[in-house]
Amino acid sequence: MPEDMEKTAYHHGDLKEALISAALETIAGDGPGAVSLRQLARTTGVSHGAPAHHFGDRTGLFTAIATRGFERLHDYLARAVGDSKAAPQARLNASGKAYVLFAADNPAYFEVMFRPDLLHRDDPALKAAAARAGEILNSAIVDARPQVRESEAELRLAALGAWTHAHGLATLWVNGNLNEEMAPDGIEALADQMFAIRRDC
Repeated sequence: MPEDMEKTAYHHGDLKEALISAALETIAGDGPGAVSLRQLARTTGVSHGAPAHHFGDRTGLFTAIATRGFERLHDYLARAVGDSKAAPQARLNASGKAYVLFAADNPAYFEVMFRPDLLHRDDPALKAAAARAGEILNSAIVDARPQVRESEAELRLAALGAWTHAHGLATLWVNGNLNEEMAPDGIEALADQMFAIRRDC
């Protein structure tokens, strides 16, 4: 596409957004392995060099997607624990459910966020977004723990246990491993049940 036509095509919009949207569609349909910058350029109708201008390389693209995914996850978790009047355990359960629902609603983001082989793991924006999301879950865990002094190691194990519980259910759902018999009423109802019966951290 000539440069003037390329400018016209995205004069009214945001090419970076279009490239991310096209990548997410590809991930949703065929997985991260099917994504290439050249393919995205063809899909969005721009020059082959345009995606590299925004992301540098394929890893940069996935890092931008993962960063946005953690920002979305933060919003899901923040809404879930926003009721400060709720009991601490209820807020922890709500955060676990929100984690699962985020994955169910955003499977393409979820596919990339926890794939360190695809990402620039030291990217400052990625690290900050992941830390912000993690802090909500960690705070919910600390609040729900018995009021006794615990070591940092014990709290880390509690956080890992809670994350494993939520991430495991989310991954099983996103990967299609939960059949209708296991989740007859859908993932939201199953998450309600799973987190309602979990009373420890």
